[in-house]
Formats: sequence, C-alpha cells, structure tokens
Amino acid sequence: MRRWNGWGDESTSMDLPQSAGTFLNQLVGQGKRLPDVGLADVIKAVPQTRLTAHPLISVDAEQRVRHAKGQSLPDWLAMHSGEIHCFPDGVCFPENCQDVKDILRYAKAHNVELIPYGGGTSVAGHINPKASERAVLTVNMSRMNQLLHLDEQSQIATFGAGTPGPMIEAQLLARGYTLGHFPQSFELSTIGGWVASRSSGQQSLRYGRIEQLFAGGNIETFAGSLDVPTFPASSAGPDLRELLLGSEGRFGILTQVKVRVSKVADAEKFSVIFFPNWRAASQFCQESVQQRIALSMLRVSNCVETQTQLKLAGHENSIKWLERYLSLRGCGDEKCMLTFGLTGSKQQISASKKQLNHFVKKFSGVSTGELLGKKWQANRFRSPYLREALWQQGYVVDTFETATDWGNVDNLMAKVETAMRDGLTDEGEKVHVFTHLSHVYSQGCSLYTTYLYRNADSYQATLARWQKLKHQASEIIVNNGGTISHQHGVGKDHAPYLAVEKGELGMKVLESLATHFDADQQLNPGTLLE
Repeated sequence: MRRWNGWGDESTSMDLPQSAGTFLNQLVGQGKRLPDVGLADVIKAVPQTRLTAHPLISVDAEQRVRHAKGQSLPDWLAMHSGEIHCFPDGVCFPENCQDVKDILRYAKAHNVELIPYGGGTSVAGHINPKASERAVLTVNMSRMNQLLHLDEQSQIATFGAGTPGPMIEAQLLARGYTLGHFPQSFELSTIGGWVASRSSGQQSLRYGRIEQLFAGGNIETFAGSLDVPTFPASSAGPDLRELLLGSEGRFGILTQVKVRVSKVADAEKFSVIFFPNWRAASQFCQESVQQRIALSMLRVSNCVETQTQLKLAGHENSIKWLERYLSLRGCGDEKCMLTFGLTGSKQQISASKKQLNHFVKKFSGVSTGELLGKKWQANRFRSPYLREALWQQGYVVDTFETATDWGNVDNLMAKVETAMRDGLTDEGEKVHVFTHLSHVYSQGCSLYTTYLYRNADSYQATLARWQKLKHQASEIIVNNGGTISHQHGVGKDHAPYLAVEKGELGMKVLESLATHFDADQQLNPGTLLE
C-alpha cells in the first residue's frame, strides 16, 4: 500500500544505524519530533466537491487527500501536519485518449481547472491545487500504462503516458529491450511525467536524458490533438517535440509517448573509486567525459557528502578498515567518493576500463572494486525513503539541483553551500549541507545539493526555515550562472525564478504558447508560468 503522507510503499523503509542519532546530534543538534496527524482526521477536513457528476470522476475524500500534494518538503510538512488547505474537487482516471478528450470537453463546459498527475513524485509543486474560484480536477493517468507498440526495426516504443518506470522496463525486458531511463523516482514516476518535466536518469551518459530518448507522441489540448511524428532527424523548422518537453501540463495532457529504446546490454558493472580531494575527483569526471569514454554513469560526492555517507552506512568496523586503507593510499579527510557504471558488451567494458585506468592514476584515485558499486546498485532507488527515517528522529532533509559549465562549478557550489550552511544562523540553528555531481557532460555538469536541519517547535516555523533556505539557494543559482532546474522541472516552486533564466522575450514566448493552447488558463495554472 502506498503511503498517503510520504514516499513509496508502506512496507519499505530505509533504517539508520544506531550511531546515526549521535552523528546527527553533533552536526545540527538534538532532533525535535513533531506530532503527525492521521489520515482519518485529514479526510474529515476535505470540503464538499464543486464538480458536476461525470462517469470518469471520483469525488471520494480519501482519493482527494492522496492527490492533494506531491513530494516536496512543503508537501511533506503539509501532509504530516494536516494543514493542506487546498484539495482537488475530484480525481478522474482516463483509460485512453478518448477519455482524455472527454475530460477536456467536460472541463471547458463547466469551467474546471485540470491538473495532470503521473506518479505524484513532483518535488517542485507541479501537481498541487491552488486556491481558486473554479473547481479543480486532478487527471490521474495511471490506467494508461501499457506498451502499445514496439517497432523493433526502428527501436521505437509507444507507451501510455501513465506508465511508471518499473512497468516500462518490465514490458520492454520481455522483448529484450530497455529504455535505460532511471531517475531516483523510478519506482513511482511515469514516462509522461519524465517528458513533461525534462527528467534525467542516472545512466544518462549511455542512454541520454529524456529529451534524447523522446521521439514523439500525442498531447490532447483545448485547441485540439497534437500528434508529433517520429523522425531520426529533421530540419523542417522548429522541433515540435519541444512543445511537449518541459510543458508541465500547461499546454495539454500527454496521452502517448514514443521513445527510442535499446537492446539490453550483455553486461553492466558499477564500481567505486576514492580520490584524495574534490579537485582531483571533479577533474577526473571532466576529462573522462570529454574524452568520450563509454561510461553509463558517473557520480562524485564532495568530501562532506562522502563523510556523511560513510557515517550513515553502518558497518562501523568495516568502514574503519576502509578508511584506514584509503588513508594509507593518500585519501584522508578530504577524500571524495566516485561511483561509475560501465554498460555494454564485455569487450566494450574491458576497453573502457583500460581508458579509465589512465585517469585514475593521473588523479591518484584508489579503486575499491565492485563491492561498493553493487551496494549502490541494490539501493539506488531507496534514498527517498531516508526522509522518513530522519523524520522519525526529528530532522528534515531536502535537496535542490542545478547545472552549470565546468568553469563555474566550484564557484557556484561554494556560494550555494556557504549560503545554506549559514542560512539559519540568525535562529541559532545549524544546517548540514553537501553536494554531488550526478550528471556529467562535456560542457559541464549538474550539482545536486542535500541539506538537513532539525525541526523547529512547530510545523509553521519548520516550513519558514525551508522557505528561507530555498529562496536563498534559488537566488544564488539563477544569479550565478546556474539553471533553476537540471532535472526536477519548474512547477510552482521554481516559477518565480524562471524569468531570470529565460529573459523577458523568452517568457513572452512561453506565455503566448500557453494562451494559444489554453486561453482561459484551465490547465495546471500557476505551474511553469506564474
């Protein structure tokens, strides 16, 4: 059963070692546990629906609670406190394109706002209803979850937009194929959501981000149906795929997604290398990708994240022996952990290893083989469960991410981390901050920052701390050469900062598109464009 007020399945958890409490207490102070409200109490707060009855629409109160929020920290606090305030007036479950067309006609006839909903994993407020004089209907795409067609000659697969990651891979694997798109939200997020928010998977070095994988598809709008055909390449004017990529439900509702798939690789290995410091680790990443070594994944943690991961891993004796060995090899307190993946034929993997060895030696890396890589692979989608474990001990954790050119990486990371670390000093509170590079390109890389602080005495005060930190980080990012979002999309939370990146004319272009497809602003208003 899926948690109603948190991440994932109720039967799954990510336990912290006993030493974690002491470690966290030393970092930011003793945690403060806030009381949780029960589902039954929240259901009682759901108001009467404003929707006119329709066969596809459920107005069940529990369904409306479960579709009221996503997975951002403000969403988490709202669901745990019961202070949700805005609920959708109903939830519909279309099963095909015709159902989506019917819902659009219904919405137009009754002046209803529509919010497309995939896996509910948004961390930027995409799916949250806003207070409105109009009724709000959430369109849950989960029943459109099938592999509709596989063109094995062209390697193009067509899926219903509500297909979640595990079902995509299972249906393709049965035919010997993979999409290879593995965001951390893979367990729950959907292919339509990936396209709508311009998602990036953990192995994008091999398979590409979703914009490289997305070949075409269908979107239903108030202005009609837009079918984007698949071409290997085209110079016939602007690429209409870009209207769907990153559209976040503002132009229409994605119903079918066509993607470029690959044959399942013969072999895949994940390994871990430690470097003596951040400079060596980041230079290894830059030179490896610019030399076009056939890696499938490259992720490097800065020294604070490395220390934190080792402390929270448990297995204290094993970690002590590891750190002793690394210290003897020149990787001391400033060491940085790098995880990489190799995917392909055995010959390709062997050739890539030989190429990598040159850079490992050049930057004084220490290889630890595949053991830690296998542990990472086994737990690669479990990190979101960490929020629940930390919550039980009185702490909140959140992330934000950006991307920038190589020459700006250290500057941007330092400014962001310093601002976050000092962000609550006026309240006498500490913030624990660390960063990793999770996606690497020839031009630059992503910066993925995690921060942790203890709860205040109330939910409102805890949220106020997040608002302060989030605003500081966002302002620094957009004013110092970073994009407001590398892989999480814009939603409602990032919308206030988008104009800095797009410029006045760019914003007018986006606004004109939204007006063309949705003159009355009924499609996910407030998302992407304020």
